[in-house]
Amino acid sequence: MNKLRTLLLIVIPLTFVFQAKAQDDIDKFLGESVEDGEKLIGAYIAPAIKAFSLGMNQGWYNTAKPHKIAGIDLTFTGSLMTVPSSDQMFDANKLGLTKIVLVDEFGDPKSDGNIPTILGPDTPPTFSPNDPLSMGNTTDDFQGPGGLELGSDVKFLKNKMPAAMVQLGFGLPKGTDVKLRLVPKTDVGDNGTFNLFGIGVMHDIKQYIPGIKNLPFDLSALVGYTQMKLDVQLDATANPDQRGIFEVKATTIQGLISKKLSVITFYGGVGYNIAKSSLAMQGTYDVGGTSVKDPVDLSFAASGMRATAGMRLKLAVLTFHADYTLQKYKALTAGIGINVR
Repeated sequence: MNKLRTLLLIVIPLTFVFQAKAQDDIDKFLGESVEDGEKLIGAYIAPAIKAFSLGMNQGWYNTAKPHKIAGIDLTFTGSLMTVPSSDQMFDANKLGLTKIVLVDEFGDPKSDGNIPTILGPDTPPTFSPNDPLSMGNTTDDFQGPGGLELGSDVKFLKNKMPAAMVQLGFGLPKGTDVKLRLVPKTDVGDNGTFNLFGIGVMHDIKQYIPGIKNLPFDLSALVGYTQMKLDVQLDATANPDQRGIFEVKATTIQGLISKKLSVITFYGGVGYNIAKSSLAMQGTYDVGGTSVKDPVDLSFAASGMRATAGMRLKLAVLTFHADYTLQKYKALTAGIGINVR
């Protein structure tokens, strides 16, 4: 059963670094037990999904100053989300597995349950059916996937998860910007679709605070929301109802401040992220000779405080910016844009 491999290759924006040998083994998690397999898959891919979800909250701003009325900008940003060492491994023994057990090279239960996540080291774990008659019989063992060891050859990219975004900003009266992100429903592969929508509002709040509204810096509040959905058919030949669904809903609420010095603007923001995502395999599948309906239905959440500091360079209508965000998955973001008024 290679449907999960197909879905992950599309879901995670790391296709160029995926190694086939690692993906071939992911489906084996489901071979002995759907329940155990779902737990292992969830723990294995969680860091990549959470980092990607938080990446949807990056790139909303590069200044706290709203456009003048009818001002406009078109900005492209790319982010690298750092996966902490604590999320590069997970303890399989704490998942409550019942049908399979993590074993050592001799086929005995392994007391140290730490095995790699998808963004961890390439050290494939070994599992065995949790059956006294099979224990110690290595012919029944199977290997799970190792991690991808992202950027192992390029130190700067080590353990980084990429995300990218394009957005349009437009100035409205009363010191308000509206920011839009949009990818209309687009065909993916032979029978799949992808769509993305985001809207953000940035509003000048300094104008309401007596005593500081005339001081030489900008102060705004921002709310941004992005949602995306990927729906792909996994195998039309085996069963046309087999579909993979990946959804992300990400919200950020921040207070922003910036100061312009000639062509340089220094900016920062403090706020809160709320990111929720889900990954599901829907339809009927043959797992170990048994027909199983909807074998994978996983949910992930990544919320918490964030703080950003950055700098923008504006040359005529062109802008170049870079910033760094402290949060659960620290992010380095850089971008280029066209900015008028």
